[in-house]
Amino acid sequence: MAYIDYYKILGVDKSASQDDIKKAFKKLARKHHPDLNPNDADAKRRFQEINEANEVLSDPEKRKKYDQYGEHWQHADQFEAQQQQQRQYGGAGGGGYWSSAGGFSGDDGEFSDFFESLFGSRGGRRGGRSAGFRGQDYNAQLQLSLRDAAQTHKQILTVNDKKIRITIPAGVEDGQTIKLGGQGAPGINGGPAGDLYITFVIPEDPVFKRLGNDLYVDVPLNLYTAVLGGEQVIDTLNGKVKLKVKPESQNGTKVRLKGKGFPVYKKEGQFGDLIVTWSVEVPTHLTEKQKELFQELQRMS
Repeated sequence: MAYIDYYKILGVDKSASQDDIKKAFKKLARKHHPDLNPNDADAKRRFQEINEANEVLSDPEKRKKYDQYGEHWQHADQFEAQQQQQRQYGGAGGGGYWSSAGGFSGDDGEFSDFFESLFGSRGGRRGGRSAGFRGQDYNAQLQLSLRDAAQTHKQILTVNDKKIRITIPAGVEDGQTIKLGGQGAPGINGGPAGDLYITFVIPEDPVFKRLGNDLYVDVPLNLYTAVLGGEQVIDTLNGKVKLKVKPESQNGTKVRLKGKGFPVYKKEGQFGDLIVTWSVEVPTHLTEKQKELFQELQRMS
């Protein structure tokens, strides 16, 4: 697997502070964000690389491992555990690692090649067996509108020039991460591939506010309908519905519509509720006759 220089991707030095990394990430993320570069595959690829670099370098622990082990930083714990066991048992192999000849292995004779096989400096062969290690996990972000997240649909992602077709279940949440096993980087020396973690980014919707599986919407209501009652057409995720308005409805009155909210993740046929809040509008540009009528009402009250 080719070495990925996360510092180069963000355009910072290895001595960069966390604040420098944060500033560089924000600047590049804005420049290459898919929303600002529609239908630009290169910008989308760069955006994914920038997010991956930031995820590692913005985490002090991950950054320390990356600085020491490079692209193999995710195997640092394995290697250090083997080192600890070697010191504890005088070189005897404890733990283990993936072997293409027989699965997970930890034979004494193979332990001395652990570091060399991890970084490929000796070809990783001893006693006719090739030691292999799990590939690096990939992390990607996928932006969805609220309405897209409300329906099960398929999308094709391009991760490191590889096209992956995925089915997104209705009901995913902003910030939710799902794992696609075996869709990460190829294994080393015949080891298994890493996994792909996809985090969903769902910006705020201009109409609906989502809290869990419930949706909230403010609906303007004219003063006359609020006072006398009537009907009001409102939007839902699945189209328009006609809702009855009770006479003398107050500004801020809430009406709950059962089952008209957001679909529940991986529970087919289950939905949250839609909570409608009436926003009573005071009429403007009144005629003289209308003013007189309101004045009469005022005197009567």
